[in-house]
Amino acid sequence: MASSRPRGSSFSRNISSAATSQVPGVKLGPNGTSFLSSGIPDLDQILGGGFTLGSLVMVMEDPEAPHHMLLLRNFMSQGLIHKQPLLYASPEKDPRGFLGTLPSPMASKEEKSHERPADQDTNLRIAWQYMKYFGEQNSEVQRGGKAEYCNDFDLRKPLERHFYSGQQVDCISLRDSLNLAPLLERCSTFSAQISNFRSDGHITCAGRIAIQSLSSPQCDFSDKEWNMLSFIRSLKGMVRSSGAVAVISFPPSLVSPTFLKRWQHLADTLISVKAIPDEDKELAKLLTGYQDMLGLVSVHKVAHINTQVPAILEATTFSMKLRKRRALVLECLNQAPVDGSSGSSYGTSGSCSGSSKTGNLDF
Repeated sequence: MASSRPRGSSFSRNISSAATSQVPGVKLGPNGTSFLSSGIPDLDQILGGGFTLGSLVMVMEDPEAPHHMLLLRNFMSQGLIHKQPLLYASPEKDPRGFLGTLPSPMASKEEKSHERPADQDTNLRIAWQYMKYFGEQNSEVQRGGKAEYCNDFDLRKPLERHFYSGQQVDCISLRDSLNLAPLLERCSTFSAQISNFRSDGHITCAGRIAIQSLSSPQCDFSDKEWNMLSFIRSLKGMVRSSGAVAVISFPPSLVSPTFLKRWQHLADTLISVKAIPDEDKELAKLLTGYQDMLGLVSVHKVAHINTQVPAILEATTFSMKLRKRRALVLECLNQAPVDGSSGSSYGTSGSCSGSSKTGNLDF
């Protein structure tokens, strides 16, 4: 008699959640998908959990301001905190020097919760004795590890050297390359190493690929658009079959409109950043908190792997700000109210209607 086993749907992948959830820095999602954090908590919330594992993320730069570097820095720092392999390519002569500008994580919520006054420790001394009966769920925090899926990073404090001095960090300079063949070979080797960390079809390690300013004029292949298009297509296939996420930033103004459409089509997640003029009186009257904005972040496309249902965002354009001049946050754009009342930040508005009045047609 054949042993009975649970039958799964043909539209869902049979993936063991117990094995995947133990991977540092990886979070489970619906339909058998997994996420890597972008390094920005607000961006993870907007995207529904972060960057989908095995996806290609493309960031369109603004030629007037290097705001895309903030996204790359947080993305790379988050991976180094979780000890994930990193491949970084840049048109600079010394790309490894860029690692010294990566931000350092701020104190986590668990670490702050353990910093209690002396009087509270005296009153709760007996209660803390029962913490050992709750199992090993707080073992990582007790050992001083970074257990958070996404950290808040202090942009004013550099990352400690021991995070990126290991052998799992590979840096490539694109300035002296006549074509993208050397970079494609390095990406293939990197993806093959990540694929070797699979056990019974489950991912035991996740990797990150960060490529800065792909079509920069500093590169000799900047005018070879077909070569760059072929590279993007090949890289997308590599990360899809391995446990990695690739983030590519590029200046769209240096790409022809025809190839720009093709690049955008190949991207699983498409994001653009834009600088805000210092003195735009008309825009200052329309938006609340205009003086605190660094720039605008627009989400044009969200990856939907293992599903045919596209993601529906509450908003597509967000303001980029610094909380306490150190942590990067994203907020919904709020129109300046006429009556002088303050607007609401991202995630605080719960109604679909933009009107403050309630009626029968509001939902």
